[in-house]
This record gives sequence, C-alpha cells and structure tokens, in this order.
Amino acid sequence: MRKFVAAGAIGVLAMICQTGTAQKPITGFTEKTSADERLIEQKFDAQLSAQRVGQTIKELSARPHHIGSPGGKEVAENILNKYKSFGWDAKIVTYQVLFPTPKTRVLEMTAPGIYKALLKEPALKEDGTSGQEGQLPTYNAWSAEGDVTGDLVFVNYGLPEDYEILAKLGIDVKGKIVIAKYGRSWRGIKPKVAQEHGALGCIIYSDPKDDGYYQGDVYPKGAFKSEYGVQRGSIMDMVIYPGDPLTPNIGATENAKRLDRLSAPNLLKIPVLPISYHDAKPLLEALEGPVAPDDWRGALPFTYHIGPGKTKVHLKVDFDWKLTPAYDVVAMIKGSDYPDQWVIRGNHHDAWVNGADDPISGQAALLEEAQAIGQLVKGGWKPKRTLVYCAWDGEEPGLLGSTEWAEDHGSELQQKAVVYINSDGNGRGFLGAEGSHALETLVTEISKDVIDPQTKVSVFERAKARNEINAKSAKDKKEAISKSIFTIGAMGSGSDYSSFIQHLGVPSLDFGYGGENAGGEYHSIYDSYDDYQRFKDPTFDYGVALSKTAGRAALRMADADLLPFDFRSLEKTVSDYIKDLISKTDQLRETTAAENEVIKANAYGLANDPTEKLKAPETKAEVPYIDFSPLQNALAELEKSSNELSEAWTKALAGSAAKEKINKALFQAEQQLLTTEGLPRRGWYKHTLYAPGFYTGYGVKTMPGVREAIEQRNWKEASEQVVIAAAAISRLAAYLHGVANY
Repeated sequence: MRKFVAAGAIGVLAMICQTGTAQKPITGFTEKTSADERLIEQKFDAQLSAQRVGQTIKELSARPHHIGSPGGKEVAENILNKYKSFGWDAKIVTYQVLFPTPKTRVLEMTAPGIYKALLKEPALKEDGTSGQEGQLPTYNAWSAEGDVTGDLVFVNYGLPEDYEILAKLGIDVKGKIVIAKYGRSWRGIKPKVAQEHGALGCIIYSDPKDDGYYQGDVYPKGAFKSEYGVQRGSIMDMVIYPGDPLTPNIGATENAKRLDRLSAPNLLKIPVLPISYHDAKPLLEALEGPVAPDDWRGALPFTYHIGPGKTKVHLKVDFDWKLTPAYDVVAMIKGSDYPDQWVIRGNHHDAWVNGADDPISGQAALLEEAQAIGQLVKGGWKPKRTLVYCAWDGEEPGLLGSTEWAEDHGSELQQKAVVYINSDGNGRGFLGAEGSHALETLVTEISKDVIDPQTKVSVFERAKARNEINAKSAKDKKEAISKSIFTIGAMGSGSDYSSFIQHLGVPSLDFGYGGENAGGEYHSIYDSYDDYQRFKDPTFDYGVALSKTAGRAALRMADADLLPFDFRSLEKTVSDYIKDLISKTDQLRETTAAENEVIKANAYGLANDPTEKLKAPETKAEVPYIDFSPLQNALAELEKSSNELSEAWTKALAGSAAKEKINKALFQAEQQLLTTEGLPRRGWYKHTLYAPGFYTGYGVKTMPGVREAIEQRNWKEASEQVVIAAAAISRLAAYLHGVANY
C-alpha cells in the first residue's frame, strides 16, 4: 500500500513539474479531494494490463456462446468466478426469454435458371475457431416463419426513400420478394419497410462495395468480408420496444404474464434471411427491368438491374420458438457513504458466434476495470457510492438481458441509479462517446486525462485533430481548432443503455474506441480472436484505454463530493435541436412549394397536349405554420434555471449541509424529461429528447416526437408533440430551480 501511495505521489509531482502548476480540480471534487481522486486513478491505471485484456478476449471467445447455448452459460459462470476472485459480491440473475433458432432455411432461384443458396460460411485454416461445433447458422432472429415464392425486386438499402424511387419508376413490390443491401440503417428497418409495402419476404445481403473487396483485401488476407461471409442479426422491431417480445414493461421472470407470440407488436410478419454476396450474385445477375440508379449500384461484376422480370425465388424458413434462460451477471461493491446510490457499468457477454470483437473486446475492458477496482478495495479504498458492474446476456437478439433487469428493477433504479455507463465492441482508433448531455463536462475532463496509446497525446487532442482535418470549410476548421469541449452524441439504440435512459430516465453514457478497426467480420463466424488480434487492436492497448475511460467515469461518479452534472450543456444542446427543427421545417416548406410548382407546370404542359387528358395535378400538402414558441419559452426557462443551479452547485461544493439531498436530486433530474404516454405508436420509449428513429433503428432521432411527425408530414401531431416536449423541458426547468434553492 505504501508503494502505491509513493508511486502515486511521484506521478502527481511529475505532472506538476511538467505543467508548472497544480492541475485544475476535477469537477465535483474540492482541491483536496481532487488530489485524492487522482492518486486513486493512478493506482487504478497501474493495475491495468493490455496482456491480460488480450488473454481475456482469447478465453471468452474460445467457443460459440450465444444466449441459451452451453457456451453462453459457461461464459456467464466464468465471468461470475472472475468477479468473485476480484473480491466483488457477485451473482447470476436469470430471466426466461423467448429466443428463436432456425430449423429450416431454404433460398433458391427457380427462374430463369436454377440456383440453391449455400447459406454456409466455410471454416478457414487461418482462423482457429471458424470450424467449431455449436455455431448458430446464418439467419435473422425474429423473422416470421414462411414458405413463399415470388418475383424478385432489388430495393437498394430498403429504406423509405428507396421505395419512393421505385414508385417513380412504376415498380410495386406487393406480392414480391425483395433483396436489400446491408448498411445505411439498422437491418430490421429493411424488412419492416418491405412489409409495409406488401412484400412477401425479404433477403438481405452484404455488397462488397460496403465491407468486401471494394474496401480492401478480404479475410483471411485482409480484414474485409469474403464472398461467403454473412451478417447474422436481430430484426426485432426494437423501435417499438426492446427486450423479450412477450413481456413488455415487466421483467421476464419465470412466472411473468406473457403475450401470445403472434400478437407481439415488435415482431414482423414476413420471412427474412441474410445471405453472402456469393449467394446474392446469381440472383442479382439474373434480374431484368430498369438499370439501377448510380448510387444503388454495388461492386459485383455486372450491371445492377431492379427487376421485376423473369427472376423468381423461393424462400422458406421456420424456427424453434422456445423460452431460454438469460444469464445476467451482476456484481457489487457497496458504497461507504451512500450505499443506496448506484453507479452502474455494463457490457454484454453473449455473441452471435465467438464474438471476439462484439462484445468480448468491451467485456474484457470492463473486467479489467473490475479487477483493478478489486485491488483498490483490497488496499483499503472503498467507493462512496455503490458500484454495480453487469455482464448482460441476450443483447444480440434484442437487448434482452439488460431490458429485463431494468424493467424488473425499474422503480428501484429510478430511486438509486446515479448513472449507467455502457460499452460494447472496442478497437483501435478514436474515442467515441454518447449520452446524457448534462455529463459532457465529465466526459471532456476524462478525455483530456486519458492518453491515446498510439499518438501519446490525450484522446481529446487526437479526436480534435481528426475534426480539424475533416473540417469541410474554413469556418468549421476554425471552430474545431478552438473547441474545448468533447462533444458527446445523442443516444439511439443498438446497445444496452436503451432501457436505462429511454425508458427509465437514468442518466447514461456509452464509450468505445474505433475508426481504425474496419472490417467485414461483424456477426459472422470470423469475429474471432485470430481476426481481432490481427486487425482490430493487435496490442490490446485500446482495451486498456477503454478501461481507463469508462473506469474514470465510474470512479468519479462514485466518489464525487457533488455529482458533476452541468445542465447548461444540456440547455445548449436542446437549443441546437430546436433551431434545427425550425430550420428543417422552413426548408421543407420551401422544398414542398418548389416541387408543387414543378408538378403544376408539368400538368399544365400535359393539359395543352391534345394526346393527353386533363388531370388535376397531385401536389403535396403545403407545410403549415407550426408554432414553436412553447419550446422556445421552455428553453428560456431552462437556460435561467440551469444557470441558477450552476451557481448553487458551486456554493454547495464549497460546503453545504444539503449535499446529499442535492446529489439525489441531480441524478433524478433526467426523469423530468420523460412523458407518461411515451412516444406516438411506441409508448415504451418515454424520453422526449432521445430515441431510436422509427425508420433508422440504431440511429438516433433527437426530440423524436416532434421531428418524426414533421418528417412524416403529420402536422397535427407535430403541433401536439411540440407542446408535450415543451412541457417536459419546463418541468425540468422548474425542478432545477427547486434544486438551486435547497
């Protein structure tokens, strides 16, 4: 223990000597407690090992471990034993969730020629785990069962705008089977939109232009997808709700009341199957019809046509629909001062196959944090607030383990959860962060303290340099150079934070490194240790960088004298959202008016052609005036109260008997942004600022109720949602005013 203290003190002195002055206090800490915190963080860093991160990735990705598999249970028990050896109080919490696995998968072209899809990824001698038993076959979980035959139509990425182009070309997919490319949206959006347009079934393939030979050498020579690689994945309509489809809003305990599967609103009704570009090539090559637009064309060696024509395909899938155990590992270290305030850290442990990158690279970093914290505790340190470290099961099929735990403990979490800190896959490159914008100062300070393993500058400076290089204008470059804040993104979906922030209003963060780890292994049998250590993070140093980043967030939130929430950052962010909504509405009004003028002009020309019958032009409805003043007024209230709270917060840090009361109020403030009714047509999502987009899936829609109503030209709903969002912002403003006056 004395050696640790001595080493830490020397480190602090070295930093003082280098800068010439003592470091600025950490937000939420006094000058004295900041020094103590930095010593703890230095001890924490000293316990982290890149070699051990690599060993953990190799160990936990040694065999297939999807939810419900023997390997999945083995990984959960392995993680449990690790926590116990680290000194944590750990247990496995089990939920019974629906999880379908395939019994039949058939895809064949029946005309103009015959081709039967392989639907198989071959084992490679260069990849030691690619030929193992127990691998899930290539499929999309939550596809409906079906046996359909129909004409084939190519729909580009299968997004709503692609169907607008098809309509202009006079192509209807009703009663047909569509083939869409992976990319530009979450995969579940593609069959969802196809179903809405009356398609019988949906095939999804990976085009080599996106993650195959067009991007670089293919695996095993390079990192990119070979012709046989297939992306498995969930197509649950998670924008309705994530988690077990049969138990929305409640934990999937053994005796939970369950819906009938066929009535679950987040499950699609058409069969869906993913394929490789080897299997897609003969289908696409046989298509006739119009030549695809320029930006629809991929990198396969033929002209892309849309169809339909003579090309017919037969698609058949059926599944074993069964309840299976989801094993969540939950470990705790009880807080010394505030045991009922929980700092929660999570990363899932299940994979589609071996999952070295997704999710084990993130899980290994989390376990490295837990090991280092365990050493701190053994040395006499204790966190002021309770640390809760979680390894979730069933994330891949639809955030099952985290959602069921959050729903099961919803009321308790809204009382106790200070923050939820998430990670997932991780690799070489730049820090990425998303989350509650009141925590932007916390993230900024951490990003300036963590050193990038490759460049040896802070991860803040590295990210800033990239932004300067990528700036598209002199104005953008000037802003990038002067920027002193690490801007965090808004949260959509696709990982385990959804239930915490978007359903319960628990402040959340999501961290990960990447940008120099591109490849085509995602959700395939080639997401392996062999692939990871060659192409993702060969030295495993970015695993340590993630441990330092997320670990600091957990430690600082656990030990802060006054929790580092700064709602001025949130107010500035909301201000930008409102300005963007007003600007987009004005642009839409101008665009609609211009388009209608063109339509009218064309109709006039046709009316004067004796070969044409006079038809009333079909113009778009004009964009009406939308009153945004409720949002602008609410924002003014939030600006005033966030400034009030900032002043009160500074005084309280200097010495206030109300610290404990203020701390609890700070972490519960996010709940003021929830609306009881939830978003239109998807009431599970209750946050008025952040949600996954109805047609983007993983991609976020900020102020989603208002934004999506405008995008869908539902003007009545847009006006209603303006009032609802404004009420939530006003509610937060009044709440913060009350906290400022404790």
